[in-house]
Amino acid sequence: MASSLTKDSASMSGAEKTFFGHPRGLATLFMTEMWERFSYYGMRALLPLYLIAPDGLHMNPATATAIYSVYVSLVYLLAMPGGWFGDRVWGPRKTVAVAGAVIMVGHLTLALPMQGTFFAGLGLVAIGSGLLKSNISTMVGHLYDGPDDARRDGGFTIFYMGINVGAFAAPLAIGTIGENVNWHLGFALAAAGMGLGLLQYMLGTRHLNERSHIVPKPLSAAERASTLRKGMIWLAIAAVFYIITVVTGVYTLNWILVPITVAGLVIPVMVLVRIKRDKDLNVTEQSKMSGYIWFFVAAAIFWMIYDQGGSTMAIFADSSADNSIMGWNFPVSWYQSVNPVLIMALAPVFAAFWLALNRRGKEPSTIVKFSSGLVLVGASFFLFLMPLTIATDGHKAAAMWLVAIYFVQTVAELTLSPVGLSVTTKMAPAKYASQMMGVWFLAVTAGDCTTGLLSIAGIDLNGTGVVTLQAALAVAAGVAIFMYRNKVKQLMGDVR
Repeated sequence: MASSLTKDSASMSGAEKTFFGHPRGLATLFMTEMWERFSYYGMRALLPLYLIAPDGLHMNPATATAIYSVYVSLVYLLAMPGGWFGDRVWGPRKTVAVAGAVIMVGHLTLALPMQGTFFAGLGLVAIGSGLLKSNISTMVGHLYDGPDDARRDGGFTIFYMGINVGAFAAPLAIGTIGENVNWHLGFALAAAGMGLGLLQYMLGTRHLNERSHIVPKPLSAAERASTLRKGMIWLAIAAVFYIITVVTGVYTLNWILVPITVAGLVIPVMVLVRIKRDKDLNVTEQSKMSGYIWFFVAAAIFWMIYDQGGSTMAIFADSSADNSIMGWNFPVSWYQSVNPVLIMALAPVFAAFWLALNRRGKEPSTIVKFSSGLVLVGASFFLFLMPLTIATDGHKAAAMWLVAIYFVQTVAELTLSPVGLSVTTKMAPAKYASQMMGVWFLAVTAGDCTTGLLSIAGIDLNGTGVVTLQAALAVAAGVAIFMYRNKVKQLMGDVR
């Protein structure tokens, strides 16, 4: 598969195969990530639709949104322990191999037509995704000669294109099969996609850098025993607790959803507080962390709205949109391909635009870009009010309304997300340099858990009042960051 994407070029050590001028191992990681994202986004496109479908689990929209939000938040929450496993236990290469197998088994479990196995499958996919997410990016970095390698940024750009290729193709293939043929066959197709990615990975591991074999900071025997003991104790406590709730007949789905959503809000706060209170940080690092908290809270608001594109908006499309263009009907899951195709089309445009402004000395600062992204994602939900208003008394909203919302959200993402990743690495204290990317992911967790709690509380997220409130909150956050930009700049120190 990947061999067709390689070409011969000369290198300093002689003729060797490269991948668009990059190390051959990038092809292995590109294809692995592409197929993993194919399986992940394909299943994610089906998830809320299957949960509400009469021939699916036939849940109400609020419960479906809660489950979807908790699942997405769990994937990002588990990215930190996933990175820890790569650093302390297995090393990145082995961790990714195990993760791929867990994800594939998870999708196969989803394909079984039983409710119990369905939720077990969701858990397995979340665990596998958390293990894979941080470690595969680490291995991309291993392919290059340190941060100063001129090819490094280009390599990550190619790698992230694999994410969007997989995310674009997944709803078209998996969504079509799942909605039009059989839900569980769609989930099985997601498993097949991960299987192809795992096969590609195992065949191409010889092209990866030897550093990916190494466990950077292996646990000592005492640490391993202590970690295992603590893990088993917490597992036993959880098992006993849930056995009691089932035996006494008080168990409901909320006994799972509520603890996860609360944890998804509490853990990010605890992590930020722990870093902020670390006495090893100097005054400059403390100041930067204070500034970073502004970005973190704003990012949580951003992702709270943005990730509803796969839940709140998908459920609205299923019930209240005319999902056709010029008389041609298409599956609801296809809306989830709009964002990745727009990302691929617009990302080069944005990169060229920022570069052109930079040459003229007019490129907006990090704070201005970030606040603009928040205002835009808020504007997307103000735009959402139009189809919500149209879809009353049996009327259906045109599909292009939803496409327009996804377009605005994509522009917002391109304005905020790359800036958020960049500012996270720039403002990270030296002691936490390798952990801060996981902290950024926790902003996604916090945002999705907020959505989950609202849904668990029975709030209709497709209501015009709630949509207006969320839109206003995002715009207000963006305006607040802009108005206090001088204070935030002072906290950021030399970061711009």
